[in-house]
Amino acid sequence: MFEKLRGSAFLLALRFYVYNSFASFFPSHKLRLWYLRKVLKIRIGQHTSVGMGCFFAGNHIVIGDHTVINRKVYFDGRVASIVIGNNVSVSQETNILTMSHDARSTDFSAFSKDVILKDYVWTGFRSIILPGVILGEGSVVGANSLVTRSLDAYGIYVGSPAKKISERNCNLDYTLDYFPYFNTDIQR
Repeated sequence: MFEKLRGSAFLLALRFYVYNSFASFFPSHKLRLWYLRKVLKIRIGQHTSVGMGCFFAGNHIVIGDHTVINRKVYFDGRVASIVIGNNVSVSQETNILTMSHDARSTDFSAFSKDVILKDYVWTGFRSIILPGVILGEGSVVGANSLVTRSLDAYGIYVGSPAKKISERNCNLDYTLDYFPYFNTDIQR
């Protein structure tokens, strides 16, 4: 089996396997970021926190400055890109998907589309973002919500599929700086 996998695809898969199975659980935040930036070639901005247990599938991922990626977030950056802006808060167990299958296809064909989370976006616990979605600046996705289409800037959305229920203040002026100790919510 391994003879068929030799080459660059095998080595890339091995690097992701090491991160997702071991390095993602290193207690050292600096070591996790080093692995993501240097080994997996994922572009991550300054003062950005990536929690333990995050799963990276592919390196077509860009994460801005002062962004908080909480525990167990799934990033599907295999073919299409995920672009996350500055001061974005991605809550625990969020799934960001860039690939899916065409349910009407006779051959189960796949498709991929970029996903963009603009500055000041906040995704709630266990939210799911589907391929091709753009979350407008400052938009909020409620916990357990399924985002099937692009969201307006500063809108607050909840449900499955996510529907707009309110507006957020559009004069946002904060900088995220969240670096908890180990696998806790206790901050430095």
